[in-house]
This record gives sequence, structure tokens and C-alpha cells, in this order.
Amino acid sequence: MADETDAFPQLTDAELAALEPFGVHRAVSAGEYLYREGDAAYDFYVVLASAVEIVLAEDKDRVIARHTPGRFLGELNLLTGQRVYVNARVAESGEVLAVPRDAFRRLIATNAGLSDKILAAFLARRAILMTGASSAIRVIGSRFSPDSGHVREFLLRNRIPHEWLDPDADRDVEHLLREFDIAPRDVPVVIVSGKVLRRPNPGVLAEYLGLTVGAMPEGGFDLIVVGAGPAGLAAAVYGASEGLRTLVLEMVAVGGQAGASSRIENYLGFPTGISGGDLTQRATVQAQKFGASFSSPCTVASIQESAGHFVLRLSSGAEVPGRAVIVATGARYRKLDASGLERFESRGVFYAATEFEARSCVGLPAVVAGGGNSAGQAALFLANAGSAVTIVIRKPDLAASMSRYLLDRIEADKRIVVRGQTRIVALEGGESLTGVRISGLSGEETIASGALFSFIGAEPASQWLSGFAALDDRGFVLTDRSLGREHLDGRWATLGRAPLPFETSHPGLFAVGDVRSGSTKRVAAAVGEGSAAVRLVHEYLAFDHH
Repeated sequence: MADETDAFPQLTDAELAALEPFGVHRAVSAGEYLYREGDAAYDFYVVLASAVEIVLAEDKDRVIARHTPGRFLGELNLLTGQRVYVNARVAESGEVLAVPRDAFRRLIATNAGLSDKILAAFLARRAILMTGASSAIRVIGSRFSPDSGHVREFLLRNRIPHEWLDPDADRDVEHLLREFDIAPRDVPVVIVSGKVLRRPNPGVLAEYLGLTVGAMPEGGFDLIVVGAGPAGLAAAVYGASEGLRTLVLEMVAVGGQAGASSRIENYLGFPTGISGGDLTQRATVQAQKFGASFSSPCTVASIQESAGHFVLRLSSGAEVPGRAVIVATGARYRKLDASGLERFESRGVFYAATEFEARSCVGLPAVVAGGGNSAGQAALFLANAGSAVTIVIRKPDLAASMSRYLLDRIEADKRIVVRGQTRIVALEGGESLTGVRISGLSGEETIASGALFSFIGAEPASQWLSGFAALDDRGFVLTDRSLGREHLDGRWATLGRAPLPFETSHPGLFAVGDVRSGSTKRVAAAVGEGSAAVRLVHEYLAFDHH
């Protein structure tokens, strides 16, 4: 049973009265199910005179919560549209208030007091599900398989409760393989609500779980945000809250690079720090509260203009129309030029340092490549998790590239060694990484390492814009004052105006955050740009479409 925490608040008489106009009274009988695992959608239920148990069917009908009069059912999938992970079974006959999902969304957007209470409970319940209901989705795959790693990373980054079963390490997995007629060639598999997905990639899994965009609104979207890091999430929050029909497309997982950060300490309002996952999850829920739609993973292959609308072609072949576009695709860490790198990716080489990656090298020495803030946070996180850490940088020291507060901590931590004027030349090992060969002032040597974390500078995720918007010589998107006359064609003369702040060489296409040329590569700056760009989108829509 779950504890009586913020996850299970009691509604007051006034709150119950405020809910009444949104729903209908419904008689329920003991043994009836209000919703089941795998359902694509369900209503928001308030218990009036009954008792409802939340049951995990995959764990011998284990009861993980019991709702009595004055409590409400549901969790984050009511907002996100994800499939249901648990069963809601009536334990005592009586009456509930059923609020249809569309009415529930209107309630969340219009009643601040109730919205705060419900969303806080939903966030707390998802945290409980991440541990207490992990068997709702089971992933069977080897820890040495990159495909298994991609599936697990996708589920963890999207905060979807699941249990990982490794057939190489857990003999009990054998009976599951027989029960579902799973052959070795089928692995990795995902078992969810009795359905077996064989060798799914994150895209297939996302579509089944309900993480991709559904029906398009008539006339398309007012605003499409490409990228769901801090800049894109800020744009989504402000766009949706100001009445724009907003869609967010994310290539990997909501949160972007910042979502994979173990800790962010220099963001305004969080003096004790916050994990990137927590920060971006809250922002996602905030955007969904106002009606923003999300689709992930979702890669934009190209963009064109047709009949006054932008048309984004996705890698799946689908096309999404929008009146304005904000590009917030950020930048990806470059890959090391080191022998053996590809062989160990997802089996010892990582581009983020979260709980997921840290589990793979608990107690083992680790190498961090790079000298920026992300590298510093990763080194401290891994050291605190029990690893001896070596930071490898090409510069003589960290002073030029890392914030002072991180540098001071690294210098004071005896578990961390910095190797300056050094580069990584090769990775060594068998099924997993065991050593990293480095070349420095004293020649080449191999240092023991169970994992390599790479943070060596960024490449903008802007290839899909090539030929449509002006880019600088490194591929970052040029905007407003960075644009020269050679970048602006006759459309601007027709419009009779210069590009707005954050606007690219193409009217109505804006760029914010790390992908923008000249931007400050910090979370706070990205959030500021994303939110400010929405005001400019309104200006563009008002002047250029009338």
C-alpha cells in the first residue's frame, strides 16, 4: 500500500462543489473496473460514496493504493495521453463523479487551486509508480545489448515505470520467455498489458504507449516547437498558456540534454539544486496543463512553406502544418575520435550522467572527457556514487571552461583527478569497457575504466534546416542582428520590416537556445529565450497574417 502522502490528498467540500459542473454522477458496483492496464484513455474519477483500489495486475493483483470518499483517481497519463499502467477496481459499491478527459483539461486550465492540488498529486503518484509499479512494463534484454540500452534509456528519460530483466543474469526470466513464446532473436522485448513488443525501437514503443501526436487540429497548429529542452519547454508553456495551439516535437526524449543532467545548481530559484529530469518534467506537465501536445521521439527531416503555412516532414513520412515554428533543437555532444568508440557505445560509453548510466559503473573507475559544466557535474555525481573519476581535457586546466563553484569542488574532491593537455586515443575491453588509453605530455598509457562519459563540445542539431534558413559556418542558426543582407531575400522587402528578435532568415521561423548562433549556453538563458520568442511569434502572426 502507498503511504498517505501528498500523492493522496482529500478534497474539501468546496472543491467537490467546484468539480460538480464538469462531471456526471455514476453508480458503481464492487468488482467493476473503472479502467484497466493498457487502456488508451480514461475519465477523471472522484470517489463520492464508494472505495476504489488501484491494482497492479502483473504482480498478482497487488493493491498499491485505496481511494475512499473525497479522493480522486488518476495520474500523469490523464494529461500526457499515455496508456494506463494500473487497474482501478471498485472495492465497495457506491457512487463516483466521472469527469470526461476534455472537461478535466478545461478544469485544470481554469481552476488554479484545484489544478495545483491535482497536479501535485499526479507528480507524486508518478514518482511512486516509478518504484512501486515497475512491473507494469517489463523489458527483457541483455545489459550488453545496445538495443536494450536504447529502450531502457527511452523509458527512464520519459519517466515511464518499468522493470528490467536481464536473461544473462536472472534465471527467473526463462519462464517468462517460455510463457510468451519469446525466442532469443526476439530480444529485447517489452511486455506491457499482456502484449509483447518484439525488438521495438523507441519510436515503435512510443507510438504504442501513446507518446506520439494523435489527431491534428483543424487548420494545423498555431505554433510548432521543435525540441523539448529548456528553451523548447519554455516556449511551449508560454505558447499554450497564451492560447496558441502548440505542438512540441522532440527527437530523443522530453528534457533534451538538460534532462540528462544529474544536477543543476545555478538555475534561479533552486538554491539546493535540482536534477535536470525533475526540472524538465515539471515544465512538461506545466505545458500540458495549458493544452500543449507532445510527440517523442520524433525527428523532423525537412521543412518547407506551403500556402502561408510551414510544413514539417517527419522521418516517418508524416507532415505537420503550423503557422509559426520555433527551433529549439539544441546541440549534441560531439563524438570522440578514438579507436573502439562505436563498439562500446551504450556498453560503457555514455553522453549523459544520470542514475541510469551511473548504475552501469557503480564502484568502478570512470573517465569523464570534457571541461565544461556538464562534465564537472558528471564527475562530482559519479564520485559521490562511489567511482574514482579521471577528467581528461586537452587544455592545461579547467579554469577557462568551467564555473568557479564547480571547479572549487572538483579541486577539493580527492576522488577526482584532472589530466590536462591529454587526449583519449582508444577504448579497450571485451564485452564491456575495461580501459581507456590516453596520450599526454608523458606519452601513452591505459587507465582502468568501467565507463567513459563524453562531454566534448557541441554540434548544432540543425541539418534539417539546411537550405531553408541561414546557418553560420559551424551550423548554428543565424537570427535577427546576426543576419546580413546576403541572407535576406525579397520577402522581407514585401513585408516592409527587418527580422524580429530570434527570427531567422525565413519570416515566421524563430530559433532559440543552444542551436542559435551566439546564444549563451546555459539553462536560464535558454528558458529566457524560449519564453521571449513566443511574444515575437504573436507579433509575427498579428502583422504578417492580416
